[in-house]
Formats: sequence, C-alpha cells, structure tokens
Amino acid sequence: MTLEQLLQQLKFDHLADQLETVCEQAASRDLDYREFLAEALQCEWAGRHWRGIDSRVKQARLPWLKTLEQFDFQPSIDRKVVRQLSGLAFVERAENVVLLGPPGVGKTHLAVALGMKAIESGHRVLFMTVDQLMTRLRKAREENRLERILAQLSYPRVLILDEIGYLPLSRDEANLFFRLVSRRYEKASLILTSNKSFTDWGDVFGDPVLATAILDRLLHHSTTINIKGESYRLKEKRKAGLLNQHPQIEPQPTADQEETAEAES
Repeated sequence: MTLEQLLQQLKFDHLADQLETVCEQAASRDLDYREFLAEALQCEWAGRHWRGIDSRVKQARLPWLKTLEQFDFQPSIDRKVVRQLSGLAFVERAENVVLLGPPGVGKTHLAVALGMKAIESGHRVLFMTVDQLMTRLRKAREENRLERILAQLSYPRVLILDEIGYLPLSRDEANLFFRLVSRRYEKASLILTSNKSFTDWGDVFGDPVLATAILDRLLHHSTTINIKGESYRLKEKRKAGLLNQHPQIEPQPTADQEETAEAES
C-alpha cells in the first residue's frame, strides 16, 4: 500500500494536502524520524481542529464574528470577571451569564465573544434572539413537535438568547420560555442579554410570579454583568460630527423674566 493510500485509509486529508511542504520543512530543519512524525501529526490535528471550529461556527448561527480582543470595555465592566468567564469554567459547571444594560453598550458583542471562546474549545453553541426563539417554539407546538424542539435546544452546551425585554412576551410565550430554562437548568449554560433590570422582568414576562420562577433558575448558578455607559453607535456618530458633542438645553425663564416679558408685550 502506498503512502497516499495509507493517508486516505487513515482519513489524514490535511496531511495529504500538506505532505510535500511538511517533508521540505523537515529536511531543511534536519529533523529526526520522531520529530518529523510529530510535525506530520501536528499538521493533521491543526487541520481537523480548524475544520471543527468552522463547522461549529456555522452551526452556531452567530450574527457576526466578534472576539474579546475586539471588545471595547465600558468603564463599568470588571475586566477580571470577563477574564474569568473567558476561561469557560462556567460552561463546565453549566452556569449562566446574564448581561444587562441599555442598547448599544456591547452586550451582544460580549455574548458572541464568549460564544466564540466556547466554540474554539470544542463546545457546541447556538445563538438566537428571543423573538426567533418564540417563533420556533410556537410553531413547534402548533405542529406537535414541542418536546422534540425543547430537546434540541437543550443540546448545545451554550445557548445565547439575545434581546430579552425588547418586546414583551405573552403569558403563553413566557410559559414556553420557562420550560426551556427548566430543561437546561444545571445541565447546560445560557448567556442572556437584556435591556431591562430584573425588577422589570415581571412586565417583560407578563406575570411577576412566573418571572420570579424564571429568575430563580437563571440566577441560581450565574454571573451577572451590569453594563452602564453610552451606546457605541452614538459615540461613533458623535465622533463623525453627526451629533452634537453636548446637547443644547434651553434655559428656563425665571419668574421675573416672565413678568418683564408680559409687561413689554
């Protein structure tokens, strides 16, 4: 059996493609047999590793690819906490991450960046907005496939749910959300973003009691990051001169000024 046939049988596709290069580099560096074998296997492993990452990125359905290195930290964010989260111990422990803050402060960027860390470490990740989630769950229930879809959504080690609170949920939708959270409780991690504080979640889910039950499961094992600051998008517009650096505030006339104006009229 030829070397090419052996590589094919072993499914060493990446090494087969790079074999000439690996051999030339080994010769130029005067590697011994053991070192050459390590280089060859490293080539195959690297190819499989990046192919796996590419596959998991496609499965994750991320809205864009963002990394922690690209993240512009707001002063309110504790870098130490983010650094600890990037180690992914929360994924191993099936804990949750909740990112709170007004629109445009980087919640989704941070959620996606943590998702990318998980993907690079070999975990399966799925990204959905809450609106997409509700559409999928409602359709599944109408088609008598709800249990199957809940099982599918329980499978990813990290499920990112974006934009909780941007649109209120009906009580029926809130019940579906509760079922999903209960399915994943202490089994797999959730990363959630919301523009609403926890005290407002009763309004978001249309039922304070149900909201409390959801929060009870979400926050039992979790890390919450409350991001404060100005929208990055507004900052960019201000830098481009599309917004005033300081909003103009019209001074309110005093009582004496109002009397003078009336007398002159």
